[in-house]
Amino acid sequence: MTALPIIAVWLGALSLNIWLARFDTRLTRLLVAMVFGVTVLILWEMTVRIYAVPSVILPPPSSIGASFAANTGILWGDFVQTILKGALSGWLMGALAAIATAIAIDRSPFLQRGLLPIGNFVAALPIVGIAPILVMWFGFDWQSKAAVVVVMVFFPILVNMVAGLASTDALQRDQMATWSAGYWQSLLKMRLPAAMPFLFNGLKITTTLALIGAIVAEFFGSPTRGMGFRISTAVGQLDLPLVWAEILVAAIAGSLFYGIVVLTEKRVTFWHPSQRR
Repeated sequence: MTALPIIAVWLGALSLNIWLARFDTRLTRLLVAMVFGVTVLILWEMTVRIYAVPSVILPPPSSIGASFAANTGILWGDFVQTILKGALSGWLMGALAAIATAIAIDRSPFLQRGLLPIGNFVAALPIVGIAPILVMWFGFDWQSKAAVVVVMVFFPILVNMVAGLASTDALQRDQMATWSAGYWQSLLKMRLPAAMPFLFNGLKITTTLALIGAIVAEFFGSPTRGMGFRISTAVGQLDLPLVWAEILVAAIAGSLFYGIVVLTEKRVTFWHPSQRR
């Protein structure tokens, strides 16, 4: 009988979403997502309360929200240390290095035969293996986390960028040749624009990899701040609401990060068929 309220809430939310989905507008699609998210939180809270689940196993959303509100200063400091300093800087450096390397590979068949296999090898290295090494090389502050992020994001962006530079067909290249365009003119005016959809695919994939890499790297050495450091210490203190608050910050930051990249893609590749409605 204790499951009846849970089932009732679920069926009510399901009926509401089915009714909203009939209209298929931007507003109703947003409302469907909001109803689903709120329902999950309500069911989570009800399940934990009804079945008396210990907070060390799964704290209720209300406890997580209270911990979030009580530790905003700590969470903000961890956000700056891990996301802005470690993940974002590493992502930017890795992306720029991958783009430059892709252009060099496109320019030189020798590099294509030599660098791509090495990049594939580096991409296969486990993060738990390279993170301690990079922490020892670059120290315990954010620089070592940025180095881990660079290693994680470099190869996915490189592969997509190389594929994008090779995406133009022979007719397009011949057309540029008839206009007496050199390599760099063809690159800037034809091949780089054509590679943008491929590049943004790599950038979107690596937004989450950057966050994961920075957080995991902090488990192997960090100053007394950072999301990975806080999660590790909070678990040792059985402060699970704070752990989930850090996870919430990471989820929000990752969603915003991905959304910014998507909005930028829409601006840059507005001409591409995938952006047309």
